[in-house]
Amino acid sequence: MSRPPIIQTVRDLQDAAERERAAGRRIALVPTMGALHAGHLSLVKAAREHADVVWMSIFVNPTQFNDSNDFGAYPADLSRDLELCASHGVDLVFAPAPGELYPEGAQTWVEVGELAESLCGATRPGHFRGVTTVVTKLFLAARPHVAVFGQKDFQQLAIIRRMERDLGFGIEIVGAATVREPDGLALSSRNLHLGPQARQQALVLVRALDVAEDSLARGEASHEALVALVARTIDTASLARLDYAELRDPDTLRSARAQITAPTLLALAVHFAPDPDGQGRKVRLIDNRVLQPQR
Repeated sequence: MSRPPIIQTVRDLQDAAERERAAGRRIALVPTMGALHAGHLSLVKAAREHADVVWMSIFVNPTQFNDSNDFGAYPADLSRDLELCASHGVDLVFAPAPGELYPEGAQTWVEVGELAESLCGATRPGHFRGVTTVVTKLFLAARPHVAVFGQKDFQQLAIIRRMERDLGFGIEIVGAATVREPDGLALSSRNLHLGPQARQQALVLVRALDVAEDSLARGEASHEALVALVARTIDTASLARLDYAELRDPDTLRSARAQITAPTLLALAVHFAPDPDGQGRKVRLIDNRVLQPQR
């Protein structure tokens, strides 16, 4: 099975896009930072349902990391990623060098306002500015008809949809469901850095989502009480430290009302320490669920 063609320059990718469009074929783009797993590959499947050709970008974007150590530790294995792309029918891979997307002296940024200020935006300054800037660059390079993103990064998906509407790219933004391990943990490239104990304790995120959902189903609709219940659940994991647990409107990401009477996003971010014996490294994981109150 041959690997898909690799393009490394914006100009070559734009030329390829021009050829596909001239032939009347729809292009779907799946932006990634590599370290591919089944979650990424599910995005490829979703993209295939919306387009004739599926392109993937593999680029570890330095501007969305506010921790240089986190950036340096991000897993990368392009050869393995290309094999997975080949086995899942990716038609082309865009794998630029940093200088191709951020030429020397670059000083142009794309920012989305209110949506980027809460949740991960509040605890990771500059993160979403980096995301929206690089996604804009990828959109301009690939000229896709469709772009596919995972719902695990719920806030990111909302921000990109807002950006697409505001700037008028004319690109259909598709959100694909979160893919999970058999035990329920959301797939993430960062899971590779968890020590064995932290990996087991990471299931506390799913338990917290389940506890909140069950409590709401039993009639507990208090915003304050549900958040407190989630925080207590996270505290049962000795290696876990809660970054945030928040209830938000799934469309605007504004804080939910005091009583939960409409579909509401429960968003979590949790830091996990290395195992006591030193295995693994510090990892920050996110997860979410849209809670549906009984009518």
